[in-house]
Amino acid sequence: MKDHEELVVAGTSGFGAAGNDPVFALSRYAVPGAPAAGDDAAPAARFSAVQQVLDGLSGSAIFLLPVYGDDGEVADFRIMAAAPESVDIGARRGKELVGLSILETYPSVAGTDLWLGYLQALRSGVRYEGDPFEYEEVLAGIPRLSRFSVRAAACQDGLIVSWVRLDSGEREQRRLTVMQRLGRMGWADWDLSQNVITWSDEVYAVFGRDRPTEPMTLEDLAAQIVAEDRPALARTVRLLTRKGRPADHTFRITTPGGETRHVRIVAEAELDVEENPVEVHGFFQDRTPEKRTQQQLLEHQQAALAQQSLLTAERDLAGRLQHALLPLPQQSLRLAGLTVEVAYQPLQEGLNVGGDWYSAIELPDGSALLVIGDVAGHGLDAVATMAQLRFTAKGMAITGMPLAAILTRLNTLLLHTSERNFGTATMIMAHFDPALSQLTWVQAGHLPPLLLREGRASYLPAPHGILLGATATPRYEASTLRLFPGDHLLLYTDGLVEKPGEDLAEGLARLVRAAAAGSGSPRVLDGILDTLVTPEGRRDDICALHIAL
Repeated sequence: MKDHEELVVAGTSGFGAAGNDPVFALSRYAVPGAPAAGDDAAPAARFSAVQQVLDGLSGSAIFLLPVYGDDGEVADFRIMAAAPESVDIGARRGKELVGLSILETYPSVAGTDLWLGYLQALRSGVRYEGDPFEYEEVLAGIPRLSRFSVRAAACQDGLIVSWVRLDSGEREQRRLTVMQRLGRMGWADWDLSQNVITWSDEVYAVFGRDRPTEPMTLEDLAAQIVAEDRPALARTVRLLTRKGRPADHTFRITTPGGETRHVRIVAEAELDVEENPVEVHGFFQDRTPEKRTQQQLLEHQQAALAQQSLLTAERDLAGRLQHALLPLPQQSLRLAGLTVEVAYQPLQEGLNVGGDWYSAIELPDGSALLVIGDVAGHGLDAVATMAQLRFTAKGMAITGMPLAAILTRLNTLLLHTSERNFGTATMIMAHFDPALSQLTWVQAGHLPPLLLREGRASYLPAPHGILLGATATPRYEASTLRLFPGDHLLLYTDGLVEKPGEDLAEGLARLVRAAAAGSGSPRVLDGILDTLVTPEGRRDDICALHIAL
């Protein structure tokens, strides 16, 4: 290197001339101890000198030495020195770049404007600074496209090349744009002293305006705001622009297309030395989807509350009807020489007011009518069906109609009532003649009565009879039983013996054991209920009649 030779180096400071130019000159520079141009050690010393210069630079800069082909033309460039902070697209840094071939390492550079710029700068000595250069490299199977601003200047029979990566800032800008779009928000700045307004693209989308349209002032927003929301927003804007008070306010607008949107503004002001607002920075956010979701949730909640109120009213009405239609839930009666104990325990969870029912009355001739039934289902329909069956059965029994005929007519009632479909029901009717001490009974698909005699419990053989409402041609038969003093007879509904997932036979056997165990007690029914009924095991209403002679 000659003592007075000018060394032109491509830098990255970007501040201008006089040593701060991106391409600056180190004039009258001599490397201490460097050999003269003719010495054998001159090439190595020359690269060492360039490396010393690059070591003092910030940013990305390298020294390229041309590689000539057999035809004397430049076939490639090789990196002979690199600034410590140099980084290429493959994340290779500093000294890792030294020794790399340009076309072997970056093959797609060949024939590009950048390549031609290198050759021109090498031949003419005129600095090259082209348009931003795009380069794609596949790393780990993933293509990466980057943009660079590249400068090249001739130096020591080679090139000093510097570059600035542009895509990092652009990538961040794209990310910001995507985030704004996904968040349905955009930023806005107001220079109050210069009356300059800047909107991001997403703000135009929020307000449904075209991009060439000028941004609106805070005061001009009123033109798109729903009339009811203008006063509150006007107060918010005044406090923001005059007092510097931060704003966080949601209002409604009407877009040029006629759509109503919910828009949120969040902004704060920058104050001057006298604490007067001079700039406002913030963002607008389209909260329409969120507000629509909130409205839908509110509507669903209101519908659920209305449905809950309806169900509660129906449950209360069903409960009142059931209590009005049935006698007391627990009582002891004397009928035709019989002692009749009644236990009725409705489940009453939600709308589970069921169709279990009973009747125990003395007929005009001094005999007794004992009935127990279970209507399928719960709620008002079950209560209505129970009422129909209870009062119709009682009315026909008072006329002296045979029990089997009464069941046949009740079956017809369920099948052909036009007002509603009453479904099905099970039932036992029993008539006790005190003169003969004889019990005549019929059943329609109901569980058999349990007879407790001399400490032994057994079920009565059931006469033929299908549940009510199952067929238009049923057949019901009657059976008779003579009762003796000390006998106990239990009529009950399935809630007393059934448990979820358990065979019915197990529940019936459990009832036999409980009845036999309590046969000596004066309160047989209480003992059975205490043994079989637990709050956690209940799934249905329970109704039972204990008949003792």
